[in-house]
Amino acid sequence: MEKRLDVIDFFLKILSAESITPDDGGMLTYIENYLVDFEAIWINDGGVKNLFLTKKFSKGKHLCFAGHLDVVPAGDGWDTNPFVPMIKDGYIYARGTQDMKSGVAAFVQAVRDMDNDFSGRLSLLLTSDEEGDGTYGTQIVLKYLKEINLLPDYCILAEPTCEKMFGDAIKIGRRGSINGFLTLKGKQGHAAYPEKAINPIHNIASILSQISEHNLDNGDDNFAPSKLVITDIRSGMEVTNVTPNSLKMMFNVRNSTNTTQETLQEFIDEKFEGLEYELRLEQGSYPFVTNRDSYIVNELRSVIQEVTRVKTKLSTAGGTSDGRHIAPYGIEIVEFGVINDRIHGLNERTTIKEVETLYNIFVKIVKRFQKN
Repeated sequence: MEKRLDVIDFFLKILSAESITPDDGGMLTYIENYLVDFEAIWINDGGVKNLFLTKKFSKGKHLCFAGHLDVVPAGDGWDTNPFVPMIKDGYIYARGTQDMKSGVAAFVQAVRDMDNDFSGRLSLLLTSDEEGDGTYGTQIVLKYLKEINLLPDYCILAEPTCEKMFGDAIKIGRRGSINGFLTLKGKQGHAAYPEKAINPIHNIASILSQISEHNLDNGDDNFAPSKLVITDIRSGMEVTNVTPNSLKMMFNVRNSTNTTQETLQEFIDEKFEGLEYELRLEQGSYPFVTNRDSYIVNELRSVIQEVTRVKTKLSTAGGTSDGRHIAPYGIEIVEFGVINDRIHGLNERTTIKEVETLYNIFVKIVKRFQKN
């Protein structure tokens, strides 16, 4: 019988693949062959490879582990080759160590090492299009799974969620993201005759303090207040004697379930009342939250505390994840992974201990389902 690789050996293997979005670096096929007892379903489109591995053991609930093999470009300035993992002082350095090959390694190895017994169906959803637009990634897999009546009941997305100490945070939801593009119109003129012009810079000056980082709602038990964050303002021709004809401003709102495009539109309309402007809003992702008292949240939280002795908080902070595609299908989803202090940064790293502990937590979660 083939000797099983341990979780760190497997982790080093997938770190060595230069799997920059949307390239999986051949790792999806490697994982398919690594989990030979699972049925493999490939859903490929738009130059993206997606792999769904599943196995039904008995009647019961369907638990899915989800994650992505693709990573962002490494960038210049690394101390070592970002695709040749280096171990030093208990750390492993490579692109994707935190985001999120550590999570993938932990759940793939946990599933491989499990006893051949499970209460229900177990699956893995793996994509190579999370760090990009995500158009042909997880969302098309879920659409197909719905068509063949194979959607999971529960999902654990192994994104890096911990903040200062391993085990200190799991995510039960994510904020949405609304991008705003505003053009404030004016009338170009000579700087010496400001009364003959309409200067959009002067008109917006008093408004900026009212909208910049303004709380659009008061938040709630699950979400912090939604804030309007200005990301870009530009106007004029870079000369001193001409006032501009228009001004363009871009902003972003990471919104909770208490703020929508409609309420944001009303807020802008109120602040810019009496001025001529155009506003375009684009919802990049929608907010979602899993019930704090759901089975998967309580079980994962319990196992983390049992293994780490750390009290885990429930969070919805941070950027977006593929959870935004999973939650709308009614799947109870929770996210948990290693510390996220160096995601997308130079010299990205995680610790051997974190990856091994994450593996042990996933092993225990699978065993909990065996007893369910």
